[in-house]
Amino acid sequence: MRGKTAVVLGGSVAGLCAAGVLARHFDEVIVLERDQLPPDAEHRRGVPQSKHPHFLLNSGRRAIGEIFPGFEEALIAAGGMHLMPSMDAAYCENDGWAPRKSGSMTMVYSSRVLIERVLRDKVRELPTVEIREGVTVTGLRTTGGGTERGRVEGVEYRAGDDSGHLAADVVVDALGRGSSVADWLIKAGWPAPPEKTLDAKVTYTSRWYDLPPAGRRPESWWWKHLVITPSQDTGDHPEEHEFLSNFFPIEGDRAIVCMGAWGIRMPRKVDAFEKAVDRVRATAFGQATRACTPTSEVHLTRSTGNKWRRYDLLDRPPLGLVCIGDSICAFNPFYAQGMSSAARSALILAELLHGRATLDLTFFREFLARQKKSLDVPWMLAMARDQAYDFATGSEVAAPWRRRLAARLSWPVFNAINATSREDAYVERTFAQVFNLDKSLRDMATDPRFWFGIARYKVRQRLGRTVVPGGFDDQQDPPGTDFTDRTGTGRAGTAPSAESDLVHD
Repeated sequence: MRGKTAVVLGGSVAGLCAAGVLARHFDEVIVLERDQLPPDAEHRRGVPQSKHPHFLLNSGRRAIGEIFPGFEEALIAAGGMHLMPSMDAAYCENDGWAPRKSGSMTMVYSSRVLIERVLRDKVRELPTVEIREGVTVTGLRTTGGGTERGRVEGVEYRAGDDSGHLAADVVVDALGRGSSVADWLIKAGWPAPPEKTLDAKVTYTSRWYDLPPAGRRPESWWWKHLVITPSQDTGDHPEEHEFLSNFFPIEGDRAIVCMGAWGIRMPRKVDAFEKAVDRVRATAFGQATRACTPTSEVHLTRSTGNKWRRYDLLDRPPLGLVCIGDSICAFNPFYAQGMSSAARSALILAELLHGRATLDLTFFREFLARQKKSLDVPWMLAMARDQAYDFATGSEVAAPWRRRLAARLSWPVFNAINATSREDAYVERTFAQVFNLDKSLRDMATDPRFWFGIARYKVRQRLGRTVVPGGFDDQQDPPGTDFTDRTGTGRAGTAPSAESDLVHD
């Protein structure tokens, strides 16, 4: 289709992806952004979470690459690093350091601010897109609110001392967790969209560091990324052993040191942060941090609850409105699903706009149905973990028996998957596909080959016939030995035998 005007509310990842899609179908696309956007990769008020690590999952990378051809190459040219986590990251699991070997998953490491800068550069290459900065959206222009023909026809805004409105054929809400669009719709006559919520009381804290010059780094630093998973020990131990900790590499020979936990107060002052780093259960984490030079204060985030505004359940959804990113579905950031989910929603919009003559009720219902199916995948993953906590609150709190079951099984199942992935290419690939949102948790849970692989590995483990060791001492440096050839795989993802086929953004 070819429309006249599309207005995008918000110039972050979700809004920029939406603008890239709409530019192919509308004569003009206007992005309204409250902040003054920096020319380079810098933090800004509207994206406080940019101070923490961000994973762009494989499904998100592909979606952004389809919207903006050459995005990944541009990100790497700007300093992003294309790495294979199983070879370039050291993982401290339940029983110690995991073995290093090739895997099926790769990832581009960079800061959130660099991802946004590269996306802005791509958007500014589009002649039909205009980004207006310093503009605050104050409301919607609507007609027939709550009726079958009810439509969003534009937005009201304020820019400095001036105010005005923009008419639009379609408005995209990419205003994030704090979006007021649902409130404006209620005021205009639509019912409130039902909401699913679950807050597992996650808090995380981060600080930025410069790495030592390459020639001065310890010989043991074969790794680029350190991950320390929470302790599964139920005995007495420092609360820092409960942290999920990341020494996360970004562009410019820098790293973001991040620690987070469910239901634990996290350090927000420098002294407390440095003490906590030294008490993380793997000693290499504190040693690596101490070898670097801090370049920021400590940044803490508590706004981590899962929240899904179910516009798809409205009998008469507002025509002319598309919601993308955290404005419709926000996840616990621990699972790295936000950017990728937003890009996947933008790609659904692209597919539905192609060849469409009008944006009628059928179009918006189809978009909401397909978006719901896409969001089900990351939502199920987030619920599987966060529902295990007794202190979690919200509409999706599980029954006590389910919480007990999830708490009892989640770690043993996770441990079994990780161990099996060392020697079974099918299990490794399947779990990587679930992590990257290419398969759903339900697909994995109902896959007999996947569970057969785990059962077979457990039998071989009992018989002492496994070939890749694990559980290296977490009080020592992570071992750099490459165990890939032990599995009989000549390259990543190749099955060791004819019967073999195939941790969030």
